[in-house]
Amino acid sequence: MQQALAVGGVTLFAAAAAASLATVSPSLLTLEEACRLLGLGLFAIFAWKSRSLTPWIFFAMLAGGELGHDAPVFSANLKFLSDIFLRLIKTIVAPLILASLINGIAGHGELKQVGRMGVKALIYFEVVTTFALAIGMAAINISKAGVGLTLPAASGTLPPAAPMHWQDFLVHVVPENIAKSIAEGQILQVAVFATIFGIALALLPEEKRTPLVRLMESFAEVMFRFTGIVMYLAPVAVGAAMAYTIGHMGASVLLPLGKLLLTLYISLIAFILLILVPIALWAKIPLRRFVEFVAEPATIAFATATSEAALPTAMENMEQFGIPRRVVAFVIPAGYSFNLDGSALYLAMASLFVAQSANIHMGWGEQAMMLAMLVLTSKGIAGVPRAVLVVLMATATTFNLPLEPMLVLLGVDAVMDMGRTSLNVIGNCLACAVIARWEGELPAYTEE
Repeated sequence: MQQALAVGGVTLFAAAAAASLATVSPSLLTLEEACRLLGLGLFAIFAWKSRSLTPWIFFAMLAGGELGHDAPVFSANLKFLSDIFLRLIKTIVAPLILASLINGIAGHGELKQVGRMGVKALIYFEVVTTFALAIGMAAINISKAGVGLTLPAASGTLPPAAPMHWQDFLVHVVPENIAKSIAEGQILQVAVFATIFGIALALLPEEKRTPLVRLMESFAEVMFRFTGIVMYLAPVAVGAAMAYTIGHMGASVLLPLGKLLLTLYISLIAFILLILVPIALWAKIPLRRFVEFVAEPATIAFATATSEAALPTAMENMEQFGIPRRVVAFVIPAGYSFNLDGSALYLAMASLFVAQSANIHMGWGEQAMMLAMLVLTSKGIAGVPRAVLVVLMATATTFNLPLEPMLVLLGVDAVMDMGRTSLNVIGNCLACAVIARWEGELPAYTEE
């Protein structure tokens, strides 16, 4: 009964929303609005009966979209609600990673096992990220979404792009002041500090190590409880973010770049079906159970378009899935910077989109060189503000591509960011489960 309410509500809402975009008849618009509200009502009943936060988050997404469509002026003033939620989440991320990673290394017992797990994780990240880049390039070559695009006027200006050199990247990831790194949200720097600190702590005698390890365990537990309290605000924040996006940009803003958006989302789905699902089956991860635990953080990531908002919930849910905290605390923070499947796929697609829109033909050899460059430059981009844009501009500069088409991408980047961020979270959760299985740390009951 509850599933019927959910499916019926979403179907009715989607059908009415599609009809409203295809007609301008006032009488039909009134009927479509009534159908959308009825669909929302049915889904609200389902959310109430399920007694879970995830359905309420999804309901908030739909309701926020409806509010943004019907009252765009009012919705444009709701951004402060999502900003408050994101500020609270940002207070959690760095302390949680610091405590969890230190505890995951020092509390593990064996540095040799931590090193082995780190090598496996990095190999996994590199292989899966390369697949993501390849799928992104293949998809844009098939759809040719950039061909025939009318470029915007040259009057627009883009933020300056700093060149991405590997030396600069290495310097950037090393913290000069851990308090400064936490305050600025430099997650990769926090992870580097926590790793070195955890190794140093693990080298101490047990009687000196144990008190600090217990302190880190308690601190991490407090941050998880803190997350649980903040997450009660998630539906309000998600609804406000969706209402602001639709009210500020308008639903019709997607139409001119619909082909690119469709290409991206089909590619994201293809990556899940062709890469992530086979990996899960190979690692004997129970798919239905895994989907139940990854649905909430993926939904939050989709609605807020930020991995930070979903990171604490993802870590907590993977523990509930059955993965030991020491594995979760090591793999997910590392994946946050080195396993951004959605961002990598988008970077490959966007780079070739820029070339197509400028009518520049790139041969397979040049595309292979671009892929190799993106394999390196896409690493650690979570710790750099506007990192995807910076990497994209650096790639365009390296291959002598024009920057003007990026103005078009910036117009719908928020909508594309929702999909790629959601895939980042799903990919990191699966990486955590695979590494746990690889290490023999996944309990037998998760195979049911």
